Amino acid sequence: MALRGVWQLKKLVVGYCNWGGSSRGIRAFMESELPAFKEKNPQLEVVTELNRGQHPFLKGLYKNKNERVVCVKNLNQDEVLEAATKLRNSLGRKVVKLKTRHVTKQPSVQGTWSTALKL
Repeated sequence: MALRGVWQLKKLVVGYCNWGGSSRGIRAFMESELPAFKEKNPQLEVVTELNRGQHPFLKGLYKNKNERVVCVKNLNQDEVLEAATKLRNSLGRKVVKLKTRHVTKQPSVQGTWSTALKL
């Protein structure tokens, strides 16, 4: 995704095995979909690396020094393309878990609601 007009994903690493069955979908993706994906995204550096005996993955390296790794084991080429597109469209920020379900800057004047209310 572009933040202020700048794409955040700068490098996409495609890891695969040329022999394993779990890499069948990513090998088909590299033959048919990857050249078109490179053409549509000229700002993106795409690197393929051969990892024999390992499950396939997509690794996105972002401008803010974060990286995301997506396992594409046993996925077909359309699902691999969808995973690559999701990596391209994401900002690369870490997922922040909220401590409470309700976040507000101004708490309620009446107090927080609870099930233990006794009338």
